[in-house]
Amino acid sequence: MMRALLIGVVKGYRLFLSPWLGSACRFEPTCSVYSLQALEQHGAAAGSYLTLRRLVRCHPWCDGGHDPVPQQLPRSMRLFSRFQQPSPKKSP
Repeated sequence: MMRALLIGVVKGYRLFLSPWLGSACRFEPTCSVYSLQALEQHGAAAGSYLTLRRLVRCHPWCDGGHDPVPQQLPRSMRLFSRFQQPSPKKSP
């Protein structure tokens, strides 16, 4: 439920605020796309942490570039995996 709420906040930002602010993200994928992917892949806690970590790096002195969401959580973030709900298994 928290993950869905956070995804809604990011989508609201993309719909209402992003067009007014313009595109100035230094990274690919953009910070909002990165946030959506991080929340989907890693859940609310770890996805929020990854998003905040990305936003802190997005400043005028950063080179930016290609920075995808990590498939596996970095070792320092494994604590968050305890709070993540297991994803439902897909049937073949």
